[in-house]
Amino acid sequence: MEIQSGITNLADRQIKTALIILNPAAGSGTAARHREQLTTFIHSKAASHIDWNMNETISSSHTESVALQAADSGIDIVAAAGGDGTISQVMNGIAGSNSILGVVPLGTGNDFARMIQINTFDQGLQTLLHGESRIIDIGKVGCRHFINIAGCGFDAVVGEAANKRFKRLRGTIAYIAAVIYALFTFRAAEFRITIDGELLVTKAMLCSIANAKSYGGGMLIAPDAEIDDGLLDVCILSELSKLEFIRAFPRVYKGTHVTHPAMKIVRAKRVEISSNPIMPMFLDGELVGHTPGIFEVLPSALRVMVPTII
Repeated sequence: MEIQSGITNLADRQIKTALIILNPAAGSGTAARHREQLTTFIHSKAASHIDWNMNETISSSHTESVALQAADSGIDIVAAAGGDGTISQVMNGIAGSNSILGVVPLGTGNDFARMIQINTFDQGLQTLLHGESRIIDIGKVGCRHFINIAGCGFDAVVGEAANKRFKRLRGTIAYIAAVIYALFTFRAAEFRITIDGELLVTKAMLCSIANAKSYGGGMLIAPDAEIDDGLLDVCILSELSKLEFIRAFPRVYKGTHVTHPAMKIVRAKRVEISSNPIMPMFLDGELVGHTPGIFEVLPSALRVMVPTII
């Protein structure tokens, strides 16, 4: 589904209904601690011109199901109160509908929220009330969509470790711990990557498919990516020794890793990936299976609320 592009002030559209979907487990319980503030917000005088509701979910599938029901019911704004995983689940529920995605950052990394310049909980709430509606692209692999970054290989292993082994840690620290853990067991694979019809065969550590710029709490894997250019940034890291990887790794937080000779970034609309051995595959920080996979961009497929530019 392609939506007419552009930025629309919410004052120009009759916003009557909104739902906040709260994932209380997000941010190792950070989201749950904001439950009362969210309740106060939706009943506040400032928000009284919109019919607000809030739904607390218990799993990723429940989150997506609630979002899908909201979209099917014609809810104008469906907001994700949680982290990147929660945002992705809500987005998958409303993709293809007329609902607008809202973002209230309460997760560990909050990378997509930063991409749209929502940096705090309060800013997320203010954007729901006074923000603008912006058209963005999303990605697709199989029957699943991603809004931030997908990929396979080392970064998927790191994402799994961060979510399972280091969940009690916060933000960047969790991902750094996961990187160190993954280095001890990970081995590069032989990748066959077809980028808009052109085949590349290489031994690599990872292949990330980026709609946005960062993941993992600020790792700028694709620092020049844009969410409305109709393209995906394909980031391929060739095999490195553990020592060289450790030396180069800190550069990803400033985006300067792009000049490393082992790093290749190209833009594409469609990417086909297979590997030997098979590699874990993730979408927006959540493991969804293994290679092979076909990744495609869906241009101008979603409306998301962003802060008003003055």
